[in-house]
Amino acid sequence: MTLSRPRLLILLVVLLGAVAAGTWLMLRPRAVPTALVLYGNIDIRSVDLAFNDSGRIARVLVEEGAPVRRGQPVATLDAVRFVDAVHQAQGVLAAAEQQLAKLRAGSRPQEIAQARAAVAAAQATLHNAAISHDRQRALALAHLLPQQSADNALQTLKTARAGLDNARQALSLALQGPRREDIAAAQATVVADRAALALAQRQLTDTTLLAPSDGVVQDRILEPGDMVSPQSPVLTLALTDPVWARAYVPEPALGRVAAGMRASIRSDSFPGRSFAGWVGFISPTAEFTPKNVESTDLRTELVYRVRVYACNPGHALRMGMPVTVSIPLHGNAPGPLAPCAQPRP
Repeated sequence: MTLSRPRLLILLVVLLGAVAAGTWLMLRPRAVPTALVLYGNIDIRSVDLAFNDSGRIARVLVEEGAPVRRGQPVATLDAVRFVDAVHQAQGVLAAAEQQLAKLRAGSRPQEIAQARAAVAAAQATLHNAAISHDRQRALALAHLLPQQSADNALQTLKTARAGLDNARQALSLALQGPRREDIAAAQATVVADRAALALAQRQLTDTTLLAPSDGVVQDRILEPGDMVSPQSPVLTLALTDPVWARAYVPEPALGRVAAGMRASIRSDSFPGRSFAGWVGFISPTAEFTPKNVESTDLRTELVYRVRVYACNPGHALRMGMPVTVSIPLHGNAPGPLAPCAQPRP
């Protein structure tokens, strides 16, 4: 079947129009994106709270989901043993301090007087022994007494001399007082006992478990009556500051993102609401896109993990919540100030 001339002209015009339209579509300037859109999930740090010492739980003061403030008591141990340990350490320290005070005070006047009296008594004993010895020796030389009597008198004289020397040394020690080494040893004992008391008091204080930061009780693991150790968490605390979105930047877009850039975060749980944020961290190493990240790009391409901190009024953003992060690419120079409170390190 042969087409008529008018129909051929119409067909030719249609083909030329299609070619022109395709050429225009290929050559037209593409719109430059105004924002980088990323997909990720909300991350929140959590802390397992445990006591520093072993014992039996007396009370758990918070329930799951309860907000707590930094320094707030959340649980207590039975403190009876720790109170007794403090009293024992106080007694030991008091005895050591009294011993040190005794050494520093030195000899009492009565002790010195007693030592002088002992010297005087030893001198008198020596004088009497010398007289007796002279008499016994003279009688023995005259053969009026056996030589054994003179030998016994000589031995008594030597003993009296040794007794006088001993009494004089005791007087000298009483006058000089305790040795410096004994005082130093007593001082060291006092220091050690004070440290033992401080430790006992610290352990007593630690029977009250305090929240290390503001947060929300995520899990109440143990109950009153349970035995615990430092390896046994009592509560899990979800820290509400900071909150951030963990997202992934494709490698071609990495040069467009820098720490300190403003961002907005949206969640399907709050339609029409966005949360202000800022880029706080970009991973220095590449990785493959995680399988749980919803993205329009290929999952096998290399990406860089980015942390976008979020302002979270009312604690609306929760752990694991899927979110969409939008980072404006124009008029969004990195700045030192964040839209809300800076995250704690």
